[in-house]
Amino acid sequence: MFYVYILKSLKDGSYYIGSTSNLKKRIHRHNRGHSVSTKGKKPLVLIYRKEYKQRSEAIREEKRIKSQKSRAYIENLIKAKVGP
Repeated sequence: MFYVYILKSLKDGSYYIGSTSNLKKRIHRHNRGHSVSTKGKKPLVLIYRKEYKQRSEAIREEKRIKSQKSRAYIENLIKAKVGP
């Protein structure tokens, strides 16, 4: 399985969107400072994930979400996944 995920920084409230085949390991690496993009934003918490059977599907969805360039879009996506 492959995942698209969104992390939220507890330091500054910013979001990070990514994709991976090993979600637990990837989040651990983010919180250990192994990603340049999130190194200064620790701690990070998982607030959204969606599963895909193929890597290409996950990458396509990650790029689609990032292309929106909208905090409101990301927050609506999170709300829709979690529900009321």
